[in-house]
Amino acid sequence: MREDSQQQGSQKQGGEGAGRLGLDADLDEAALLAAYNPKLTVSDAEFEAVIDRYLSASQHAARTCRHRADIVFDAQSGQTFDLFAAGEGVRAPAFMFIHGGYWRGLSKHHSAFMAPMLAARGIATVAVDHQLSPSATLPEIVRQIRAACAHLWKNAEDLGIDRNRIFVGGSSAGGHLAAMLVAGGWQSAFDLPEAPVAGLFAISGLFDLTPIARTFPQQWLNLSPADVVAMSPLAHLPRQGPPSVVAHARHEPAGFLRQSAAWRRAWREAGFDARLLEIDDRNHFDIILDLMDEGSEMTRALLSLIENGGV
Repeated sequence: MREDSQQQGSQKQGGEGAGRLGLDADLDEAALLAAYNPKLTVSDAEFEAVIDRYLSASQHAARTCRHRADIVFDAQSGQTFDLFAAGEGVRAPAFMFIHGGYWRGLSKHHSAFMAPMLAARGIATVAVDHQLSPSATLPEIVRQIRAACAHLWKNAEDLGIDRNRIFVGGSSAGGHLAAMLVAGGWQSAFDLPEAPVAGLFAISGLFDLTPIARTFPQQWLNLSPADVVAMSPLAHLPRQGPPSVVAHARHEPAGFLRQSAAWRRAWREAGFDARLLEIDDRNHFDIILDLMDEGSEMTRALLSLIENGGV
């Protein structure tokens, strides 16, 4: 049954995959703004406090965890990641985390706050940078993130990680970029096997860019109709799909809730394992800080994915 679903999913890539897109096509401009602007759900003070905590907690991780900073993964752009090791002589599973910021904000320096918790469980953390929009187009940003994944896979032994246990995740726009790593059709261009990623953990992600091209991020993304299809993970389901967890906060803008539900539905219809996780008492921004707490529902789901290989 799964094999049939995977073959069907592959056949629907490209032009037919575009048929999965079109989320929120009935919303007008005001409704789209409400559905996709998470800053409307918190005060300016709350937003700034959470961003400051991303940074301070990541700086604490850099001070207290053994790590290698500024590893260049893409000669073309010069972009780097920081690798927080799990221990000496350990071939560890790795969690590659991609920051949010609607493709135009934040950095790897805001993205290592979960590293101490994961290191204590023998899991390496990779905090990844990419060029920001509008200095780079979204296709170029996706290329850079794929180059980061390829660098991890090809240099796994030197980096002390297990290439067969590279898990990818991210928040908001980072969730979109992580999903582009489990999409089909790109791996051969980077000399990778068909399924180099062992699992996806996307938080408040974006998987259908149709509504994004109709609202305010389009001001800096300038997506063409072809870009919308090419850059939407839902249009490119793979033949081999790893286990996928999509999480969102209860207090999210409605568009992000529908995006996560659409991904879980499509992933399951393709015959792959997927779990949808809603976190109470959290918003679009503070949800990812739960990954600092080993006992949180978010962390338990991530550890189950990495340690047990399933959802």
